[in-house]
Amino acid sequence: MATTDRQTATLALAHALSAAERGLPVFPLSATKLPALRSPHRDERAPVHCRGACGLPGHGVHDATTDPAAVRALFAAAPRATGYGIACGRPPHRLIGIDLDIDTDHGNDSVAALQHLALQHLFTIPATVTVLTPSGGRHLWLTGPSGASVSNSAGRLAPGIDVRGAGGYLVGPGSVTTHGRYRLAPGTAHLIPAPCPRGLLRLLTPRQHPAHPAGRTPPARQGQGLVQFVREAHEGQRNTRLFWAACRAYEHGFGDDLAEALTDAAMRTGLTEQEARAAIASAARLTTPRRTP
Repeated sequence: MATTDRQTATLALAHALSAAERGLPVFPLSATKLPALRSPHRDERAPVHCRGACGLPGHGVHDATTDPAAVRALFAAAPRATGYGIACGRPPHRLIGIDLDIDTDHGNDSVAALQHLALQHLFTIPATVTVLTPSGGRHLWLTGPSGASVSNSAGRLAPGIDVRGAGGYLVGPGSVTTHGRYRLAPGTAHLIPAPCPRGLLRLLTPRQHPAHPAGRTPPARQGQGLVQFVREAHEGQRNTRLFWAACRAYEHGFGDDLAEALTDAAMRTGLTEQEARAAIASAARLTTPRRTP
């Protein structure tokens, strides 16, 4: 191994140990951002469902650990590692990664998209640990509550916004890849991961639509408060109130039933029918879990 490679591997281990000391489970990555250790089951006939229960290294994110001795052993087994991954969703931090990609070719502004979601859902993007990627994007580190499980997703919130949750991982700052180095954004090195805002957490953990047994309040009556909330909107808050109310309706399972009443209420405030229906349709897309084929 060349001297430069040894130095890169040594630095990767040092950064990984530092992260582990802060309670972040880590494991070695190659320059391609993939796990640096080969699976011990690579020659076995598929499907193989082992997630580290065999006790051997090579299970990717399932190898992640905060134990310094175990971290050193993993890197010793992966001498060509140039970086490290940080497992998301694991205690004590239960890390949630918001990956904001930059796609100038398609005009996607993921930072602006996240700010738009914050405005629509009435939450503030907190100051938190931020990692700059070689491609010009950034990773925001947030923490989740013990009772919530955030899944991995790509583009579900908005184009260019990926989410790293349980079973996923983030490339740690200090890692070197084929495209460059991951580094902490200036002014965030002293921060700790901030709690995920409730409004954003609701988007990341959409509720299943509940059933409505006989004898329950009809959906139309359940949503009268939301309709009134939209009717009382003043200029400058009409879209925001409508979108918020529609999201709540769909989260509780009666969005379609309330759509016409919400549309009518929005039109009374001055929105056009097309504007109202577009906002409601956007709320439906964001709050309805996608079905996998």
